[in-house]
Parts: sequence; C-alpha cells; structure tokens
Amino acid sequence: MAFHLWPGITHKRPMPNFYPRSFPGLLILAFTLLVVPLTAALINNAVSIDRLVNRSQQAVYQAVQATRSSRRLAELLNALERNARQMLILGDRSLLDAYTINRRQFLEVTGAFMALPFDGEQRASLEKIVAGERAIHDVLANRASHFTDLHLAVQRFGELAERSRAIIQHSNDMIDREVGAMRASAQRAQRITVWQMLALLPIVIFLAVGFTILIMRPIRQIEAAIRDLGSGRLDKAVSVAGPVDLQYLGERLDWMRRRLLEVDEQKNRFLRQVSHELKTPLTAVREGVELLSDEVVGKLSPAQREVAAILHHQSLKLQKLIEDLLAYSANCEQVATLAMTRVDVAQLIARVADDQKLALHARHLKLEVSAEAISVMGDFQKLRGMLDNLLSNAIKFSPPGGTIEIHARRRGDQLDLTMSDQGPGIAAEECEQVFEPFYQGNAAASGPVKGTGIGLSIVRDHARAHGGSVEIVAPAAGDGGANGTRLRVRLPLFTRGPLPA
Repeated sequence: MAFHLWPGITHKRPMPNFYPRSFPGLLILAFTLLVVPLTAALINNAVSIDRLVNRSQQAVYQAVQATRSSRRLAELLNALERNARQMLILGDRSLLDAYTINRRQFLEVTGAFMALPFDGEQRASLEKIVAGERAIHDVLANRASHFTDLHLAVQRFGELAERSRAIIQHSNDMIDREVGAMRASAQRAQRITVWQMLALLPIVIFLAVGFTILIMRPIRQIEAAIRDLGSGRLDKAVSVAGPVDLQYLGERLDWMRRRLLEVDEQKNRFLRQVSHELKTPLTAVREGVELLSDEVVGKLSPAQREVAAILHHQSLKLQKLIEDLLAYSANCEQVATLAMTRVDVAQLIARVADDQKLALHARHLKLEVSAEAISVMGDFQKLRGMLDNLLSNAIKFSPPGGTIEIHARRRGDQLDLTMSDQGPGIAAEECEQVFEPFYQGNAAASGPVKGTGIGLSIVRDHARAHGGSVEIVAPAAGDGGANGTRLRVRLPLFTRGPLPA
C-alpha cells in the first residue's frame, strides 16, 4: 500500500525501525542514555559520602563524650576519695556535705555515661563503680559506723579508680576502633567509586560510539547521495535509514534523482532526434558540394572552386560534429551495459596504438608503451573506446615530433594506467570541467577538425561503469621540462562474483 506526500513522489510505508521519529529526538535520547548512568553513579557516591559523613560525625561525638565523661568520672572519684579520707582523718562528719555535693555530680556524670553506646564489659565496669560508690556512701552516711568500717570503705576507692582507668582505656580503644572503622568505610567507598567508574566507562563508551554510528549513518548516506547526484551517478536509488524526517529527506533526494534521470533522458532523446534530423539535409548539402567540385553542372572559376572547397570542409566538420553527438548519445544509453570478459591490457594498448598509427605518423609522434602483464575484467569495446579517446586527445594536443607515454601497472587490486603527452597542459581551474560533455578547454588543439569536447566525458563514463575513476595528475619531476598533460585511469582488476573463463 502506498500514499502520496508530494506530486511525483510515491511514499511506501517505512519498515519498522528503532529510530525515534525525529533527528532531535534521536539526539535527546542519546544525551539521556549517556547522562542517566553518570547521574546514577553520582547519586550513589553522594549517598555513600553522606552516610560516611554521618557515621563520622556520630563516632566523633560519641568518642568526645566518652572521653570527657571518663575523665570527669576519674576527677569526681578523686574528689570523693579526698572528701572521704578527710572525714576519716579528721573525724568530722560535717565534711559529708562536701562529699554529697561531689556525689551528686558523680551520679549525673554516670547517668550521662550510661546513655552512651557502650559494650557489655564497659557497662558492667561502670555499674560496679556506681555500686561500689553507693556502698562507700552508705558507710560514710551511717553515724554508727566504726573507724574500721570507714577505713575499709575508703580503701575501696583504689579499686574504683582502677576501674575508672580501665574505662578511660576502653574509651580510647573505642576511639581507635571507630577511626579504623571510618577508615575502612572510606576505603570501601573509594573502591566502590573506582569499580563504578570502571563499570560505567565501557557502557558510556559503547553508548557514545553506538549513538555516533546511529547519528552519522543517515548523515553519511545523505552526503553520499548528494555526492552521487553532483557527480552524475543517477543509477543508484537513494535510501536513508534513520529518523522519519531524515527518511523523508532521502525520499526527496531520490525524487530529485529520478527527475534528473528524466531530464537526462530527454536531453539524449533531443540529441538523437536533432542529430538524425541534421543528417538528411547535410547529406544533400555534401552531394551538392561534390557535384559543384566535380564541375558536373559547369566549369568553375578559381573563386567559385575556393568557395566549394570551403563548403566541403565545413560539411566534413559538421558531419564530424553530428557523428560525435550520435556517439555520445549512444554512449549515454549503453554505458551501464557491460559485456564482461578477461581483457589483456598490453594487447588492448597495442590494438589502440595500431588504430592510431596513421595519426601518430602524420604528426611525427613517438609512442612509448610500458605495460606489465595484467588482465582486467571489463568490456573490451568500452575499454578500447576509453583508451582510444585518451590517445586521440594526446595526439591532438601534442606538438609535432613529441612523445606520448602509456604506462600500465598493477597497484594492489587495481590497474593504474597513465597517458602522458608534451602538450600545453590543462589549467588547474579546468581539471574538473574538462570531463563535462562538450566542454572546450582554453588550450589550442592541433588538427584539421576541432573536437566536440566529449572524448574525456566518455572516458569518465566508461571508467565509472567499470567501478574505476579518471583524474588529471601533475607531471612528475624530470619529464623533460614540458608541461604536458598526464591522465590516470584506475580500474579494479576483478569484479565481484566468479570470473568468466
């Protein structure tokens, strides 16, 4: 099923693909997929760092509180012991008030100390200190207590001080453990970050490369299509795979290609018709001129004979132009049809040189051929016509007595064929234009009849039909000081598929 979007364009329903509907949508998707893993990694790292910071703050706070409380506990135990010993030595019960004040602070410190997250051993030690101090206080507060009981009670402060020092040491150990735990957490977070980076790096590279390919593929297809249209290669349909808007652009380019094919066909049809229409009156003109030149209708004066000679020469020139137009029209129709055979390059050059022997002799030109033993798959007649046009062009522009060189070498899987002459050369600004049909360069050609400017165009068309190319290269250093022209044709030695026997 098809539907029309534009006059002259039949749009087929596109095959389903994974591209977004628009090129901006593809760019947004690419950036989104690239940013998501990076954002996830950043969020995960932020959460890990936040947890580490919170734990560090809590650990530092608990360590500071434990250190302060343990030291304060030791100070208050010393103060209580000092009060108790004063009561024992002086025997003054009124000193119990000072002990009670210090004991109240002692209970506050132990209560706050109990709220800290201690382990069982440290909590048991603290409870024993509290219980021991309570027993000492009971003895000190009892007025019926004997001196011996007071003395024994005061001696127990040494045991409480020892337990207090143990708690201080335990607090220091706890601080060391928390510092080690924080260091381990930081190292673990660092390792996780490194592994995340190592895991995300190939994913991001894969996504970047993948989306680069997805984005560049339709752009390159459009670029290749425009290049083909600009160089006149209209036989290949334009197909763009990608978002819908780029597919539509490819369809418009293909519509332009078909329109150019139609225009080209109309041009060729016009050339054929005009050429055939001109041949009939031209034949009558030539016959009339020949009758006049042969004096069939009467004796001619010298002036009349000169006019008849001019007419004869111009009729020959017009006939050559018409034949060239017909040849170019036939070439445009048949260039895509190739009768592929194995062609010996050296024999092909010898055949073309033999065909041009008289032209070379007439201008006293020397032909030097250097050809390796190479065979190429191609259409013999079209390769012959291509080489014949190259040699004819070299003969036309070579000075009398000059030298024309033909070199054929193998370069990898290609044939590298160069044709060099010692003529006036081709200006740099004309190197592309000389391959256009009917283009006449500024260099003056020698010969009785001026060309039509389609020889190099035929060479280019035949080279492209074989999958090759033709270009103008600068003469190498040491070529006798002449400017000259050097044309290089490159053709693939083999075609795809099995070679014919």
